[in-house]
Amino acid sequence: MAVHVLLFDAGSESEGIHSLEVSGRTVVLLFEDRDDAERYAGLLEAQDFPAPTVEALDREEMEMFCDQSGYEARFVPAGFLPQSAEERLLIAPPERNMDVSQWQEQELEQAIPETISSGNADLEAFRRQLEGLL
Repeated sequence: MAVHVLLFDAGSESEGIHSLEVSGRTVVLLFEDRDDAERYAGLLEAQDFPAPTVEALDREEMEMFCDQSGYEARFVPAGFLPQSAEERLLIAPPERNMDVSQWQEQELEQAIPETISSGNADLEAFRRQLEGLL
């Protein structure tokens, strides 16, 4: 079964997938309906986020990718109606987003082991700040 995900710089070496931080977990949204994914992408763009591309991928492969990457895959069925504030994030992005203007450079920095080990304390502090916002 195909699901729809939001990719940044699709097909390039710096390709990235849209994710959310929810209660300390990194969540990747897997939309059943392409229109829902495109609407979510439009909402991100309206918040001055880089324009994502909606890509159809195999659900099983995406769930395996998420599991291997330490992400949580969240399936968003067509016609989904949220029952909580957390579930609302599955159909509309949060009002405040992380600054992604340097995300490609951050990807490169994370590929260097020395950078990762020296930046863990800063990353942990930032994660705690984000959790405090929820």
